[in-house]
Amino acid sequence: MAHTIQVNIVSAEEAIFEGVAEMLVAPGETGELGILPGHAPLLTRIKAGTVKIKQPGKTEDELIYVSGGMMEVQPKALTILADTSIRAHDLDEAKALAAKRAAEEALADKSSELDRARALAELAQAAAQLQAIQKLRRK
Repeated sequence: MAHTIQVNIVSAEEAIFEGVAEMLVAPGETGELGILPGHAPLLTRIKAGTVKIKQPGKTEDELIYVSGGMMEVQPKALTILADTSIRAHDLDEAKALAAKRAAEEALADKSSELDRARALAELAQAAAQLQAIQKLRRK
């Protein structure tokens, strides 16, 4: 049997994934983080993007969109506490495109710094969702 690590991905709304993985790739703040069983303990922030889970006995990876949050890694368990998490196949492309357009329009409006910061965050979230949809299509 392959070496595995227990993975739990939860958000404020629900537990989105509980199971074992041979490997997990998450969107770290400075680049992708690859986690294998036995990884050194780690506590880090993650940014909006796609978490890829390689499960034993499955040929296709599980893809989950996260909007950011925290990841804790222990030698036998990994937990992601995400602000929002959605399985990639449940993402709504039309909704993500509309959010992207709205954020781009807000940025073009040149209003206050607070509005600009909010628009940039919304634009990053929409772009990450669209990227997750594209990854799913490539599978």
